Amino acid sequence: MPEPKMSLRRGSKVWAEDKDLAWVAAEVLDFVGKQILVVNTSGKKVLAFPDKLFPRDADEEDHGGVDDMTKLTYLNEPGVLYNLQRRYALNDIYTYTGSILIAVNPFTKLPHLYNVHMMEQYKGAPFGELSPHVFAVADASYRAMMNDAQSQSILVSGESGAGKTETTKLIMQYLTYVGGRAAGDDRTVEQQVLESNPLLEAFGNAKTVRNDNSSRFGKFVEIQFDASGRISGAAIRTYLLERSRVVQITDPERNYHCFYQLCASGRDAEKYKLDQSSHFHYLNQSKTYELDGVSSIEEYMKTRRAMDIVGISHEDQEAIFRTLAAILHLGNIEFSPGKEYDSSVIKDQKSSFHMQVAANLFRCDVNLLLATLCTRSIQTREGCIVKALDCNAAVASRDALAKTVYARLFDWLVDKINRSVGQDLNSRVQIGVLDIYGFECFKNNSFEQFCINFANEKLQQHFNEHVFKMEQEEYSKEEINWSYIEFIDNQDVLDLMEKKPIGIIALLDEACMFPKSTHETFSTKLFQNFRAHPRLEKAKFSETDFTIRHYAGKVTYHSNTFLDKNRDYVVVEHCNLLSSSKCPFVAGLFPSPPEESSRSSYKFSSVASRFKQQLQALMETLNTTEPHYIRCVKPNSLNRPQKFENLSILHQLRCGGVLEAVRISLAGYPTRRTYSEFIDRFGLLAPELMDGSYDEKAMAEKILRKLKLENFQLGRTKVFLRAGQIGILDARRAEILDNASTRVQRRFRTFIARRDFISTRAAASALQAYCRGCLARKMYAAKRETAATILIQKYVRRWLLRCAYVKLCSAVIVIQSNLRGFSTRQRFLHGKKHKAVTLIQSHWRMRKVRLAFRNRQNSIIAIQCRWRQKLAKRELRRRKQEANETGALRLAKSKLEKQLEDLTWRLQFEKRLRVSHEESKSVDISKLQKTLESLNLELDAAKLATINECNKNAVLQNQLELSLKEKSALERELIGTAELRKENAYLKSSLDALEKKNLALELELVKAQKDSNSSMEKLREVEHNCSELQQNVKSLEEKLSLLEDENLVLRQKALSVSPKHNRPGFAKAFSEKYSGALVHPQSDRKPVFESPTPTTLITPFSHGLSESRRSKLTVERHRENYEFLSRCIKEDLGFKDGKPLAACIIYKCLLQWHAFESERTEIFDFIIEGVNDVLKVGDENVTFPYWLSNASALLCLLQRNLRSNGFLTTTTQRSAGSSGLISRVGQGLKSPFKYIGGFEDGLSHVEARYPAILFKQQLTACVEKIFGLIRDNLKKELSPLLSLCIQAPKAARVHAGKSSRSPGSVPQQLPSSQWDNIIKFLDSLMSRLRGNQVPSFFIRKLITQVFSFINISLFNSLLLRRECCTFSNGEYVKSGLAELEKWIVGAKEEYAGTSWHELNYIRQAVGFLVIHQKRKKSLDEIRQDLCPALTVRQIYRISTMYWDDKYGTQSVSNEVVAQMREILNKDNQNLTSNSFLLDDDLSIPFSTEDIDIAIPAIDPSDIELPNFLSEYPCAQFLGQHQK
Repeated sequence: MPEPKMSLRRGSKVWAEDKDLAWVAAEVLDFVGKQILVVNTSGKKVLAFPDKLFPRDADEEDHGGVDDMTKLTYLNEPGVLYNLQRRYALNDIYTYTGSILIAVNPFTKLPHLYNVHMMEQYKGAPFGELSPHVFAVADASYRAMMNDAQSQSILVSGESGAGKTETTKLIMQYLTYVGGRAAGDDRTVEQQVLESNPLLEAFGNAKTVRNDNSSRFGKFVEIQFDASGRISGAAIRTYLLERSRVVQITDPERNYHCFYQLCASGRDAEKYKLDQSSHFHYLNQSKTYELDGVSSIEEYMKTRRAMDIVGISHEDQEAIFRTLAAILHLGNIEFSPGKEYDSSVIKDQKSSFHMQVAANLFRCDVNLLLATLCTRSIQTREGCIVKALDCNAAVASRDALAKTVYARLFDWLVDKINRSVGQDLNSRVQIGVLDIYGFECFKNNSFEQFCINFANEKLQQHFNEHVFKMEQEEYSKEEINWSYIEFIDNQDVLDLMEKKPIGIIALLDEACMFPKSTHETFSTKLFQNFRAHPRLEKAKFSETDFTIRHYAGKVTYHSNTFLDKNRDYVVVEHCNLLSSSKCPFVAGLFPSPPEESSRSSYKFSSVASRFKQQLQALMETLNTTEPHYIRCVKPNSLNRPQKFENLSILHQLRCGGVLEAVRISLAGYPTRRTYSEFIDRFGLLAPELMDGSYDEKAMAEKILRKLKLENFQLGRTKVFLRAGQIGILDARRAEILDNASTRVQRRFRTFIARRDFISTRAAASALQAYCRGCLARKMYAAKRETAATILIQKYVRRWLLRCAYVKLCSAVIVIQSNLRGFSTRQRFLHGKKHKAVTLIQSHWRMRKVRLAFRNRQNSIIAIQCRWRQKLAKRELRRRKQEANETGALRLAKSKLEKQLEDLTWRLQFEKRLRVSHEESKSVDISKLQKTLESLNLELDAAKLATINECNKNAVLQNQLELSLKEKSALERELIGTAELRKENAYLKSSLDALEKKNLALELELVKAQKDSNSSMEKLREVEHNCSELQQNVKSLEEKLSLLEDENLVLRQKALSVSPKHNRPGFAKAFSEKYSGALVHPQSDRKPVFESPTPTTLITPFSHGLSESRRSKLTVERHRENYEFLSRCIKEDLGFKDGKPLAACIIYKCLLQWHAFESERTEIFDFIIEGVNDVLKVGDENVTFPYWLSNASALLCLLQRNLRSNGFLTTTTQRSAGSSGLISRVGQGLKSPFKYIGGFEDGLSHVEARYPAILFKQQLTACVEKIFGLIRDNLKKELSPLLSLCIQAPKAARVHAGKSSRSPGSVPQQLPSSQWDNIIKFLDSLMSRLRGNQVPSFFIRKLITQVFSFINISLFNSLLLRRECCTFSNGEYVKSGLAELEKWIVGAKEEYAGTSWHELNYIRQAVGFLVIHQKRKKSLDEIRQDLCPALTVRQIYRISTMYWDDKYGTQSVSNEVVAQMREILNKDNQNLTSNSFLLDDDLSIPFSTEDIDIAIPAIDPSDIELPNFLSEYPCAQFLGQHQK
């Protein structure tokens, strides 16, 4: 990349070449002959030639890189590389090179870059205004399509693993967002296209040397739009499928994924007689069968699901996988020489097996399949001649069949996907997204790499033309004088590869036409025809390999497989065989060919020629569109985040044409600076011009003329410099800065010397004064020590005497205490001995009595045991009977539980169907009640069973008492009988056995009691559940009754419309719309607004005339009422003492006309519609505040003076069937007005019916609507003003050039005209609101939301535009925020509220921009002290985008950046969406209760009546009340 170099000198900053890092930063040390000695950043000294060094701008290293390569001071290869590296370290993965977007794969999740809010920011934004992003490219293409009505294309390129597919997904996601979708579509185009990705990846992707999931075909996704810009369809077009991979692969690559997925599918694989992948020839040519971290069986299931989503039937799915299995079995068919010359037969039994399986899977005849593989038919005049094929020809025929079947299968899948997505054939504009493989250069490059690189050469030519066109458009837009700039094109390489008749592809096709041709003859002919071609070279160590110098570098191709891979014979026998298949799917892949007379059944088809035709079709499609380019870059080969491999990325930049675009820019005017940037950097070269008397363009021209530069152009907004001119300017700037630094150092050294002299002189005077002070202090210390000694002696003597006295006193006290203690202990010992003797005697007597008692007790127990044995047997028999009864009880209990579960399920089912089956609710409830009664009966039965169980237990207890009595009688009999004495010995011998049996019976008894207790507890639980169920049923009945009441009210409204009679003109219309809505106050007090029942509507014919006359009178009154209300609404009645007159008059009219007691809503609807009409027609700045004040006042009057009249009472009386339940609900229902307090001045509450309550809700919605409209209008007016306030005007930066460059100096006051516009806007808003008597509550809410919008807009713009994150811009915004603070203080808290706190985010962000010494701040200090409201992601964004355009200071330290990046990486794993932008809150910030509390009470009685009152008799009562 040649570039004119600037004159180097010692200390110049340069880029030097490095074997490991490609380029390293270095500094010139000395000149050694023609070479230059430089030292790099690692301290290593290197000798280099001047043409191997590139200039480097040290100032750019502290700015975190530039977002557009064209902004680089020195546009060269190392500058581009390290700019990408600096931005990638800050997670800025997108960078522009003019209109080209470079995307570096981050290999980590960055969800904050791709959420809906980010898409909203880029929607409609001018290209280049915000930070680089893939959304910006997508939006630019969409806007260009809509504005120019021309189709667009986005070319996404890069090597495998660079993120092309993910970028394509993001583009489609944005286009779906901005373009919308036609109505009626369930899924978006993005979803439909992306759902097909697993399917295309399975059949079109394979493992290569560099990527485990490399696309081996090109994909062009065409998103179609209708005339309104909405997405109407899509189509996927595939190009250049690598067919040869089906039959031939190299280690460590793999075949297409679908084969390995099918082999791992388990039962499906067995069904198709498949085994492990290593057993098939088409797969075992490479020893790589599995991918790390990828499960083939899971991928197989994903492919199956994708087929289901696309709409492929199960029959077609089976046919697809059967076809894939047949291809694998075809590959295992081997041939051996036959008996005849040049013939072949099946090699062995294994091959025969695979032949049979393949025929079965294709559903064709096995003999016919064998014949098509081993023979070939030749048609002659005499007839058809069958020619046998040798083994090699048979293998070639087999592979040709496999490739043809797979290619047609892939085309069928693509066509099926397109039918599923849906194309719009009537679409005139579309946006195409091309995802195609990038330039490839491996150790062994074959025919596939030749085709791929040929395609990339074509795309590169298209890219070069686009870049050159953009350069010319830039020059034309800036209106500079330019002539045609020549640049090196790659047309010669394309001619070498495709030109006829002697291009490489033509020579390859010619060689393939001759059966005896080999790759040696092809290579020889190639070198003979292109011996002197500059782009073609002969390989050094091979006679047949050749090297082509592509735009991305040299690539050596091995030609030994070129001929085999280029031959793609279409064998007629193959087509006839498979078209006759019994499988409809396979037969559909091979439609019957037309009958043609040919001498051979071979139809030669060149892969390269077909590739060329497809590529030409693709280029024709691209040439009809406006292109946009995205170059994806893979930062490292390990797929790890934050790892940047320079050599690999430099190679990708060459392959992607980025460096080629830079080279084209260098041919013209590569250095472009806006006038403000140019003057900021080079204004010091001519300080005499910086007085503000010249404009920026004139100042820039005078600076360039002063330096006698000629190779420049002055555009409308930019300075254009030829390559090398910026170096001369920087060299001159460096000289001036060096001279200035020398002068500063000289002055500083003088200052240091004078300061040292003054300090030395002051030190000598201080030393003398110190010595005199020391002498005086010594004399004073001696006198003080003498006085202190005397005092110490006095106190020591006193202390010694006191110690002797205290010691003597304590000794006397110790002796006395010991004597008294001895006498007391003696008395205590005597008493203790006496007590012990008494205790021993009592224990001895007690022992004698206990022994006698135990002997008697043992005798009694022996007798009892005999009797208990007898009773235990009786008890055992009883317990067995009871156990049987308990089992029956358990069955009843389980049945009850099942019925309870069934009832619970029914209740839940009834709840879900309540809305859709309201009419059948009463029937269902009755069924539930019956079921509940049956359950209650069963529960009563269970209770009776429990009571019987208790009675049985009581009987057993009585029997036990009787047995005890019998036992006592028996004891008396035993004492007197001699027979029992004889049996005593026998009973004693069997006592142990009886005791054991007795214990077992007692355990069984305890267990039976526990079972009985548990059954009782369960019964209690059942009873409790039943009670809860009853409560739920009651609550359900209450809700149903409430809904029925509301339905009845609505039905009454519908039935309350009076019958239509013949009325002339306006009266007829009013009677139809507003009949029965109002009653004149002079009418009788009968409740006319009460809804008539259906029976009352059917009036006898005899009363028809009187009813007609009455309705006419009513309509006339209603018309007068409506006209009066309409005039009150349309005219501005103003305010009196802060009270809105319109609201008070409307409320008093409704009160006088008893409208609140009506069961019809016509008058309320008329008021709401009238207000809405006024809002639509009137001036927004006047009408909206006026009606916000009136509507809120009317709402408060309703809220405070209305109460419910129990409108459910009338409805409950009419529904006799459910009167009891509904009456209970009506009694328990609380009116929403129950807790509303009365009016302070004694106004009585008004009984209100349901329509009045509904009117209050509509009025609440109207207040919220007006508030939202005012807020939205304010935001629309404020947005253009804020866009001018976020960035300092250019004039401010020009004047900043003259300001002091010292960080300690006072900052210059910047112009604040734009902020004055904001202040004027706020003053105007406040005057409008207060002029219309808007309550301070609403003003406070509006002002708070306006300031919140200011905070959000300024903060988001600051984070999205790097030019805003500067020191001078921070000062400008800070001065504007100070003006806002003054306005808030002046507005007072009553109206401003918490507005100042709403600016927290922008205040803290701007405060961070303008602080000095950011590098000394730790992360904790920034988060806790400087920016407590900001998140780490927001602080990280500001820190990485910040650059000091005034003092040249640096941002935060690298350690702080590393800490923030570590925190963000953890957050990316835990959060799904963590955007650094703020969201606007569109909710209404108040409720009806808040309005009622905040707005003071309003008295509607004392008001000023309008002048037109006398025109309306219906409103005369207002004047009477006023009097």
